[in-house]
Amino acid sequence: MKFRHLLALLPWLLMPALSHAASVQATLNRNTVQLGETVTLNLRINDYDGNLPTPDLGALNRDFSILGTSQNRSLSIINGRRTSELTLGVALRPRHTGTLEIPALTLAGMQTSPLQLQVDPADPNAAGGAQGDVFMEAQVEPGQAYVGQQLSYVVRLYYAVDLSGGSLDSPQIDGVQVSRMGDDLKYSTQRGGRSYSVLERRFALTPQRAGHIEIPPLGFQGEMVDPRDPNSFFGASTPVSASAPAASVEVKAAPADWGKSAWLPARELTLTLSGWPDSSDQVRVGQPLNLRMKLQATGIPFEALPALSLPRIDGATVYPDKPVTGTDNDGRWLKGHREQAFAVVPTRAGPLTLPATTLKWWNVQTHSEAVARIPAHSVTVLPAAGAAAVPPSATTAGAETASPPVSTTAAGAAPWWRWLALASIGLWLLSVSGWLLWRWRRTPTTASTTAAAPDTTRQLRLAFLAAARGSDTAAQVHSLLAWARAERPLLRNLGDLSAALADDVQRRAIDHLQQRHYAGAAAGADDLAAVFKRGFAWQSSGPTSTDQDLPPLYPFNLH
Repeated sequence: MKFRHLLALLPWLLMPALSHAASVQATLNRNTVQLGETVTLNLRINDYDGNLPTPDLGALNRDFSILGTSQNRSLSIINGRRTSELTLGVALRPRHTGTLEIPALTLAGMQTSPLQLQVDPADPNAAGGAQGDVFMEAQVEPGQAYVGQQLSYVVRLYYAVDLSGGSLDSPQIDGVQVSRMGDDLKYSTQRGGRSYSVLERRFALTPQRAGHIEIPPLGFQGEMVDPRDPNSFFGASTPVSASAPAASVEVKAAPADWGKSAWLPARELTLTLSGWPDSSDQVRVGQPLNLRMKLQATGIPFEALPALSLPRIDGATVYPDKPVTGTDNDGRWLKGHREQAFAVVPTRAGPLTLPATTLKWWNVQTHSEAVARIPAHSVTVLPAAGAAAVPPSATTAGAETASPPVSTTAAGAAPWWRWLALASIGLWLLSVSGWLLWRWRRTPTTASTTAAAPDTTRQLRLAFLAAARGSDTAAQVHSLLAWARAERPLLRNLGDLSAALADDVQRRAIDHLQQRHYAGAAAGADDLAAVFKRGFAWQSSGPTSTDQDLPPLYPFNLH
């Protein structure tokens, strides 16, 4: 028996170890390079404390030259939890152009996922463009844009000498919003037969007005150290500077016939809705539908995206949750997103239709208007559980009345049925006698349980009053329902509780509680503890199940 208990506890004993199990991940510092440039493959392993054996990199030799490796280990302790990360960097130079695959590699007994690298031909204009020990290049795309469209601006610093330090300017452009994208990239390349180290920095530029935009030259100021100079050992260095060339962009205004819709110039845009029930799912009055709407756009930060909302839904009340927003980037383009959750509560039985939702946007790649669309959805809402059943139809009653009487000939031909009936009655009487005896023996226990019921109700009441004095709406809803169900077990939710009360003040307090809990409304002037201090003001007839709509959980429908 003890061995069985140990086996049952084994998964729980192993859970802390599994939650801290080591994991490995492979990433590239760039996804697109030119032939002759280098790329770094980073192999990261988390929570690994042993000595890391050198992985087998032979599978890379077909498409890459392996230039060298490096290791870096980091350790952090947050809230008493220790985490570590070991990074193995592998410098690679592609051997040919095309889409090259980095296969899955085995590291510390674990396997990474395969990766792809796009290798483009070397720029013939830049191949012979060596300009000295240090020089800079700048690139902006596209060359023409619309107001509000994001531009990708890349600055590259090339240096064939050792730099002991330096600073690179950031673009300052009137009428353009500038934001830096990610960390600096470092790699090497060939120019004019000479090897250069490259520092690449990316910016997102968003024009705020139409017209000609001039991007001024960016400067670099640093210190160069010559390892062949004996004075460099004592800190001697030579100032060095470089400047990226200026660039310009023509910015066009939005089309004159765009209208009053939000102007959304994007490379891609999607609008989706999840959570709508399938045709096989049952939906009842008062049962919330948890929907989630998501808007994603490439080339637009989330601040420029419109707030999400549902169209008016006839026969339902909508509770919006707090939105989730953010902006990511893939190294070239911003990716803004908005997510909004909704609780849609049907208020009556019958067909429920969510109208179609559309969002107009401008496709900057095709220079044309586009529309993101969520199609209309419909579902049939059933009455609330426990609603009054439909009375039997007249046809059923007539059929029962018209049932033919039992044939007297059959009764006379089978007298043994009488003995079977008598035996059944005797067994039933014996069962009833046994049940009465068992009931009589359990009478003291039942009495004690009944006597304890008021104490349980009193404890639930005190628990609610304690929660009512705090600010946790979830605890207030839970404790209020628990107390009410101790007196009226058939109550399903706060809507039933409100319908069963006779006091308008208590009903209004429940409505305000639901607004704070489900819709995030601000706290009102209701003192829950004072309103329910003397108990529930029940209606004289008690709660009834009718086909009447449930009371709305929110004072208005959101559009």
